Amino acid sequence: MNAFDEFIKLLEKSRRVVALTGAGVSTLSGIPDFRSSDGLYSKSYGKLDVETIVSINFFNLHPDVFYSWAKDYWFRMDSFKPNIIHKTLADLERLGKLSEGIFTQNVDFLHERAGSKNVYPLHGTLERGFCTNCHAYYDYKYMANEVEKGNVPKCRNCEGVVKPDIVFYGENLNSSILSRAESAFSYADLVLVLGTSLVVNPAATLPYLSVREGKDIVIVNRDKTYLDDYAVLKFDDLGAFFTSLSKWVGSRV
Repeated sequence: MNAFDEFIKLLEKSRRVVALTGAGVSTLSGIPDFRSSDGLYSKSYGKLDVETIVSINFFNLHPDVFYSWAKDYWFRMDSFKPNIIHKTLADLERLGKLSEGIFTQNVDFLHERAGSKNVYPLHGTLERGFCTNCHAYYDYKYMANEVEKGNVPKCRNCEGVVKPDIVFYGENLNSSILSRAESAFSYADLVLVLGTSLVVNPAATLPYLSVREGKDIVIVNRDKTYLDDYAVLKFDDLGAFFTSLSKWVGSRV
């Protein structure tokens, strides 16, 4: 039995499955990751490093600089489409094989666009934004249209700056999502770690909760992770893995 067949055997017997997805999942859609040699963090913007630009203190002082930088990265989502990974995970959910949902480190809302219903964005989402003054809600389209014009998105009610609902450096993760994640990863029979090198906390610690509970972990990631030795299976190629999984799911949907 090859490694993929072993995975399918695990998947078929597992009643409670949860997935953690990272930037590697979206690179197949053309969205650059953060920490690779050509990722977002490898590039500066003028004299500023990206980690400074996406910090909350800097955003509060210089939202114009943030939006000018983000225009080419985060505010052209319409040009990116869900890939085979997003689509296959949505199909797995429809099959009832992803009962505990998808916890994602990505802010691109491609899982939702692919049709997944139980998606929990650990680092927030670009799908919506809020006025930093009166907390009025704004959707992605409004923010993207303003950014495309070269404007800082402003509230129609009070002229406050609209902030995308992503977790900037210096902000805490959503406590309810984090609590749900801790429960799901402790409870699941099978944990899928997909396209993340597990270096950003606290998301990186979630699969370790599963390790402590003696649960099965399958990692699909190009680079090594600190949990590789605890995984029952490790695959290096996301594209090849999901091409095979898509065929298996397609025969059952």
